[in-house]
Amino acid sequence: MPRSIISFFLIMIVGAMILNTVSCTAKKIQPSIDSDDLQQARRHTNADGREKRILDEYKQWQGTHHKMGGSGRRGVDCSWFVKEIYRDVFNIDLPRTTKAQVKLGKPISFKELQPGDLVFFKPPTYARHVGIYLSQSEFVHASKTKGVTISKIDAHYWRECFWTARRILPAP
Repeated sequence: MPRSIISFFLIMIVGAMILNTVSCTAKKIQPSIDSDDLQQARRHTNADGREKRILDEYKQWQGTHHKMGGSGRRGVDCSWFVKEIYRDVFNIDLPRTTKAQVKLGKPISFKELQPGDLVFFKPPTYARHVGIYLSQSEFVHASKTKGVTISKIDAHYWRECFWTARRILPAP
């Protein structure tokens, strides 16, 4: 769902809550928004917050060249990039390798992906690849050809070599 639609619904929910509070000074009226709607709105807000924090950190790395075994701004590989984002954004220390990272957290389906989830691939030219899911079918990663970038997970190449996804963070 586009961010503008989510923002619109959040504004509508908050507006309805304020209207309800103001109009209920003398009489008690049942809220017009059920708890499921509020819970959904909170989840979207939290997920958007995660994505924003990931994107803010991504901007510091954007364009950094890929270097197998690299661990800095002069060249980085996919697993180190993910490790750094998780450390800097979520204060979580992940293992160094994709092989070790894929063993963490809870396995989730493609349909369950939320911002911050790790996405793993088995590309034809190397053993494993990892990135961090954002939203709207996008993920951030250290690409062999483009360096640190954002790609579409549903693009033919990535869809064909998608392997698994893991949730490290608590659900928003």
